[in-house]
Amino acid sequence: MSVVIFIIILGILIFVHELGHFLVAKKSGIRVDEFAVGFPPKLWSWTKGGTKYALNLIPIGGYVKIFGENADEESLDPENKDSFINKSRWIQAAVLVAGVAFNIIFAWILFSISLMAGFPSVVTEQNSSDISESFVVVTSVYEDSPAYNAGLQSGDQIVGISRDESILELGDITTASIQEFISSNTETIDLEIIRGQENINLEIAPEVGVIGGDKPAVGISMERIGQLQLGFFEAIWRGLTMTGTMIKEIAIGLYGLLSDVFTGKGSLDSVAGPVGIVGLVDSASNFGLTYLLGFTAFISINLAVLNILPIPALDGGRLVVVLIEGVTRRRIKPSIVNTVNATGLILLLLLMLIITINDIFKLF
Repeated sequence: MSVVIFIIILGILIFVHELGHFLVAKKSGIRVDEFAVGFPPKLWSWTKGGTKYALNLIPIGGYVKIFGENADEESLDPENKDSFINKSRWIQAAVLVAGVAFNIIFAWILFSISLMAGFPSVVTEQNSSDISESFVVVTSVYEDSPAYNAGLQSGDQIVGISRDESILELGDITTASIQEFISSNTETIDLEIIRGQENINLEIAPEVGVIGGDKPAVGISMERIGQLQLGFFEAIWRGLTMTGTMIKEIAIGLYGLLSDVFTGKGSLDSVAGPVGIVGLVDSASNFGLTYLLGFTAFISINLAVLNILPIPALDGGRLVVVLIEGVTRRRIKPSIVNTVNATGLILLLLLMLIITINDIFKLF
């Protein structure tokens, strides 16, 4: 199910990205030869307004073929006013940026919907008045820890904990009280949790050294989480600020990652490809639909930030070409641009393959 959800999320996000390119190109008078949902083989297609619309079998994203984006003899002909390459630099830049912009706008919409519906949020002093139905939730479980081996999962709500005659009632359950209760000794604890609509009881024996130090632990992270539900206008505004904050944090994290690569400190441990993201989707779905919408918004912003990087084959790399041509007032030889973009695409696919292999090794 996590794989299916991931494919749906990825498909929607790529569709939104390509839709941005498509709409701005059409609005700018550029010929769009094809707009496709999914990848071939083709299931169904029709042509309208000079554009072929296609529904393909492989449901992972889609693509848009813009006339003149990859220059050839026909598109370079000055008589073809509907060619991307014959449009002004401003229009070319707008078409290239549109995909990134649509991913960011889509993230804003998803955040806003989540906040209106009731977004699972960590309880803080600042938002406590807007939070309802708060409870302690397992946010992560360390691999090969006592909690992991007992079957505890992220998203589980802790509603009861006991050891022999010692009982921590629901009203007394906080992250601090649970930590203190677990770390008091290594005797087995009885943990009562809610997973979905099901009540489950687990027995877990704390161990010393699970998370470092000399105190017993079971290997989990916890937060008090409640439903943050806002009115329409406040949700729209808060969704916008969340989007801006997320863009900033992702950009900073990416800058740090690239800095480590160039200084020889880089590691693939902090990078996730498709296989790794499936695991994250599984964790996100455990917290409910609204949390999954927020996670989808997070992935959408990641795609936007990555796509704007000045790397050949990405929108950012093509934007650099437009910028150079605008400053120099001279067109870069199309064969050079096409070769650089093709090389960049091959390197990106190779990097994705390496990351995917690394994700698979992490599973074992």
